Amino acid sequence: MKNIKHKHTWQYWLFFLAGLEIITIAINFFYAPINVAAGGSTGISILVDAVWGINRSITVFIVNLIMLILAVIFLGKETLKKVALGSMLLPILMAITPSMKLTTNNMMAVIYGGVLMGIGVSMLYRINASSGGTTIPPLIIKKYFYIDPAMSLMAIDMTIIVLNLFVDGTEAFLLAAFSQVITTITMRYTETGFDKKYQVRIMSNTKLDQVRDMLQNDYEGLTVFNVVGGYTDKDKQQLVIVVDTNEYGQLVAKIREIDNEAFIVTENVAKVHGGKWQI
Repeated sequence: MKNIKHKHTWQYWLFFLAGLEIITIAINFFYAPINVAAGGSTGISILVDAVWGINRSITVFIVNLIMLILAVIFLGKETLKKVALGSMLLPILMAITPSMKLTTNNMMAVIYGGVLMGIGVSMLYRINASSGGTTIPPLIIKKYFYIDPAMSLMAIDMTIIVLNLFVDGTEAFLLAAFSQVITTITMRYTETGFDKKYQVRIMSNTKLDQVRDMLQNDYEGLTVFNVVGGYTDKDKQQLVIVVDTNEYGQLVAKIREIDNEAFIVTENVAKVHGGKWQI
């Protein structure tokens, strides 16, 4: 296990930094230039910047530092370890990444910002990392009041979104709420939509051994299940394999070449971990 962990260390850090930088780009290039606060410590920083002109990276640093202190007091050192680095790196990246307005269309800005935010957060979730900030209070609430963290985080983000009304008016509020929808959709699709696979189940009455040999030679991850025929009540075997979408057509063609009457059932698989799919 130690060797595997060492092997993927550079990939972890690259993924981690990329996720944080994508979040930073969403803030500095799309949300902040139009004063739209879509939640989190970064949203608080946008509101503070709009009202008092305080640098956003400073505000994020202060908010995240307060959250880390709360994590130490109420959640312990283990939780602190998971969120500390992201909490401190995010304001640094916000400070060194240029901030500019890339589009004059506010709707396009929140769409791009929402998509990038969703991708960045999903990347951090993928490796069990976090940018800290307002993700910490929901964990405290869960520990002491047993309330779902997702609900608490939504309440916090909605509070920040509502504050747009008092800082920059109704349009900023509506744009912030819309961006949250875009981010949520992007996160769901990123988690399950970019890595589709097919799980293929194969049964053959006469040439199962030949099909099995072909799968063992040309593919990985073959599994054999013992099943019982529904009409014959006889013991049979079913072959199950997971393939990339671009391999599916060729797989079916190969099976048909061996047994044109083979029974094939295909299911969509959202995500596969292990084997040749390491991440």
